[in-house]
Amino acid sequence: MRFGVISLVLCTCFYAPGSGRATPGTPSRGGLGTGRGKLLRMDGVMQLVDRRLAKLRGRYAHPVALRTTSGRKDKTLSPYFYVRGDKPRGVETLPLKSTSATVSIAGVMAHVRVKQVYRNTGRKAIEAIYVFPGSTRAAVHGMRMKIGKRVVEATIKERVKARRIYDRARRRGQRASLLSMERANVFTMRVANIMPGDTIAVELDYSELLEPVDGTYTFVYPTVVGPRYGGGANPRTSRWIANPYLRAGAKVPYKLGLKVHLRTPIGLKMVKSPSHKIKVQYESTRAANVRLTSPSGGNRDFVLRYRLAGGKIETGVMTYSQGGERFFLMMVEPPARVTPKQIPRREYIFVLDVSGSMGGFPLNTAKGLIKKLLGNLRATDYFNVVLFAGTSVVMAPKSLPVSQANLNRAINVINRQRGGGGTELLAALRNAYAVKPVAAKGISRSVVVITDGYVGVEAKTFRFIRKKLGHANCFAFGIGSSVNRALIEGMARAGMGAPFVVLSNRQAATVADRFRRYIQQPVLTDIRLSFSSSSVYDVVPRRPPDLLARRPLIVFGKYRGKGAGKVLVSGYTGAGAFKRTLALRGNAGSAHAPLRVLWARKWAANLMDQLAVLPGNRDLVRGVTNLGLTYNLLTRFTSFVAVDKRLVNRSGKVVAVKQPLPLPKGVSDGAVGGTSGRYWSPRRPPPVIHSPPSAGSAGPVDSRPRSADRAMPCSARRPIGGCQCQSNGGGSAPLLLLPLALWLVWRRRRACG
Repeated sequence: MRFGVISLVLCTCFYAPGSGRATPGTPSRGGLGTGRGKLLRMDGVMQLVDRRLAKLRGRYAHPVALRTTSGRKDKTLSPYFYVRGDKPRGVETLPLKSTSATVSIAGVMAHVRVKQVYRNTGRKAIEAIYVFPGSTRAAVHGMRMKIGKRVVEATIKERVKARRIYDRARRRGQRASLLSMERANVFTMRVANIMPGDTIAVELDYSELLEPVDGTYTFVYPTVVGPRYGGGANPRTSRWIANPYLRAGAKVPYKLGLKVHLRTPIGLKMVKSPSHKIKVQYESTRAANVRLTSPSGGNRDFVLRYRLAGGKIETGVMTYSQGGERFFLMMVEPPARVTPKQIPRREYIFVLDVSGSMGGFPLNTAKGLIKKLLGNLRATDYFNVVLFAGTSVVMAPKSLPVSQANLNRAINVINRQRGGGGTELLAALRNAYAVKPVAAKGISRSVVVITDGYVGVEAKTFRFIRKKLGHANCFAFGIGSSVNRALIEGMARAGMGAPFVVLSNRQAATVADRFRRYIQQPVLTDIRLSFSSSSVYDVVPRRPPDLLARRPLIVFGKYRGKGAGKVLVSGYTGAGAFKRTLALRGNAGSAHAPLRVLWARKWAANLMDQLAVLPGNRDLVRGVTNLGLTYNLLTRFTSFVAVDKRLVNRSGKVVAVKQPLPLPKGVSDGAVGGTSGRYWSPRRPPPVIHSPPSAGSAGPVDSRPRSADRAMPCSARRPIGGCQCQSNGGGSAPLLLLPLALWLVWRRRRACG
């Protein structure tokens, strides 16, 4: 069998001490680097986290569930409309004049340089604050501030320290800039002491990996952050939500520029943008330059798609070598077209949530999805069903071969479910993976989880899935009007797949069909990576999942040793055993230097997944922080700060100006200020916090609404998670009347006695 691509990217980097970059060193105690000049061992971080997770008893959930809210929306976190003249006269209120990006795509890696130009045409010194989006896969690794011909390189610091340096420079009257990460795809740029007549340019660099889907590569450059709902958000960490917006249809007050240089190993078949008008100039069959035809279009994301001749990339090795730490990235792509003969035998274990919150449309949708998946199985395939609520039940101790009798048995079991009880997902997953494999090799095994995600101990779930990647694929399908996306998306990342979520009956059939097509075409299973003449560590994922027709396989890692080595990729296809050997050899190539920050970004995302359910965990915070400091990487705990030495504003007084943002194309004015509820989706209810079961109890208490509650108006139900209904005080009346009622009962009994 011939695969579309098996390419290995090998990168070696060395940075001198004191330069703010990584240097070789000795790992610190516990596997955690202590900052610059130390090698970071991510395996050690995860071992520490595992010990923390082992102490949990199932009562902890997503941190949103740990917060208490008064039911009143914090208006300070609301987006609002920009009003011209709301600042004192002589203050520049639209400081951002242009934003542009220069993109260089080489193979599967994109390097992007973003340039933001600020100009003060007013009469007072200002501090410009600009909230802007970024790719969720972007690894931001550099920033600089340009004032005329002077260039001030930014340094990476811990977030709190960087803010102190910036604030001190602002008060002293020095020009300064600060770049911070608010969310994985939202950033804030602050530029202080922009004097009247000043023009200051700030540049930032980021890299990202482009992953093909169905043979098509997609590069996305986000341009605007849409208004966010601030109900239930932490006021200390979510101030960026309170940002001014222009009215729908208003002209974007700044220019957008974008240039892309695209170079690929083999010929380009198609280059197009579904979002903007572009002009494409071909240098050759393998290289092209792309630019926008108009400086407008800053109210929607720029999307560039391209395909390669034959739908594949030529097999090859790209390397980068300088000494010191050595990183590698391996990508395996599926064939351009998959035939039934190329698909190995399959085994599906469906893990279905039948708890109380799944009653109604979620469970009905899940039943329809499983029936369709079962109906598309071949005679050589196997299947099983695990039902879970407060406990879990496995339909058969060993997966059953596909036959009409077995299919009818499974469908009857599923049809009898009505929804009720608690939600114990982790126990159900353990039972699913404990089912005895049908065959020792040559069969693609997949665990399909269908749930609304209202469970605790998500971190344990993510870790469990990662550890079991070599034993089975794991796919997550979320159903419900308020799905716990943190769980569904976290499971998808842990299983190296895409999350699928259905919020309503209208979209159920479409999303379910996409999910079915996504999981039903494995093309290489039982994948093993064998490295020779090298010591490999900090690999993610540790055990690779199956290669799917719609999902490439990507592996990051580090290795030790000098000289050439080899990696053997082996597995099974529908035609039998598959083997391919690739060489590991160092070679200079600056185009592949971003690999080191892509590796660090991948590990930072993994640690942040764990931190989402272990808020404040010092090992995780320190691990992410050290990744940022060591690899010059922007994270939630590290920021870039640049300070000009010249004093330009001796009074130290500036007017803070938040750059107004355009509403995304197609979004109406109702999305700002909450003027109409239909433009806002309620925040998803957080997972339930289960109390530890007491002695003799049957299990944790499920505090979520049963299906009967769904027929009741929101005001008649007890408050659930993120429900944003405004209370008129009636909910507290029974509590106020309770002492009076008890006193009346006592008086009556005394009178009767």
